[in-house]
Amino acid sequence: MVEPCHDIAHLAHVELLTDRFEDSLDFFTRVYGLSVSAKSEGVAYLRGFDDYEFHTLKLTAATTTGIGHVAYRASSPEALQRRVAVIEALGCGLGWVDGDEGHGRAYRFTDPDGHTFEIYYDTRRFVADDSSRAALKNIASRFHGQGVCVRRLDHLNLLAKDVSAVRDWITQALGSRVSEYIQLDNGRIGGCWFTVNNKTYDVAYTEDHTGHTGRFHHVTYAVDQREDVLRAADIFLENGVHIETGPHKHAIQGTFFLYVYEPAGNRVEVANAGARLLLAPDWEPVVWTEADRKKGQAWGLKTIESFHTHGTPPVPHEG
Repeated sequence: MVEPCHDIAHLAHVELLTDRFEDSLDFFTRVYGLSVSAKSEGVAYLRGFDDYEFHTLKLTAATTTGIGHVAYRASSPEALQRRVAVIEALGCGLGWVDGDEGHGRAYRFTDPDGHTFEIYYDTRRFVADDSSRAALKNIASRFHGQGVCVRRLDHLNLLAKDVSAVRDWITQALGSRVSEYIQLDNGRIGGCWFTVNNKTYDVAYTEDHTGHTGRFHHVTYAVDQREDVLRAADIFLENGVHIETGPHKHAIQGTFFLYVYEPAGNRVEVANAGARLLLAPDWEPVVWTEADRKKGQAWGLKTIESFHTHGTPPVPHEG
């Protein structure tokens, strides 16, 4: 057994690119319910009401869509240096960059599929003012009730041409553990779920059937209960937001979910997540076969075709 690595504390934030900045910002604030921590020309720093960091979503105006970068926070300055040494030895480092509104200096690197990551330790905590301060001291800010009003960043899903290569890389680079994966009949891994702590996963990679690299599948914020997901469906309906699929329950990871597209076309999920924890230090990954996956989701629902084909940025044949 490989001893669990605790150099990485948690998934910290995700940068999304949008070619419809104002429309995307309206969706993420008024409809999805994130709060603005800071905003400048073409950039907005957003957070769920119980995210302790200054931001967990960085929305950036661009000529395309998809993922800008994925950020993790290290568990200590020493842990950050240990991870940097490992990443540099793997040959995928890009070097140090200055921080932004939400954190200090960070080390950037790429995964085998070309997605950009960064790790930092020095962070800026959100400080609530009188209008956002919660009655309870152990909540980062009050439940404001705007839109879906998601609680916190939970996970993201990236697309990859070769999931096996990513699995071998991420367990070394971040010290992540594999919680579950899909073993296809052709020998390839169709999807793999990873965690750096006791959550069941903070990032998933699934096979990009277009054969392209560096694309984005979805980002997920968590709510407290299933009723919140059902309520979110009504809010999306009332606001003309395209609901791709759900509410339903995933077989893998058991998440109760709802997927929509924000105005630029990036997929966003609302989920009742976090009930399951991996407390076993010697956890053995759960293996799902191709036959298992053909049964559909937990309640036998056939997975909608676009869930396997749509990603951002789009490829030419997606239209």
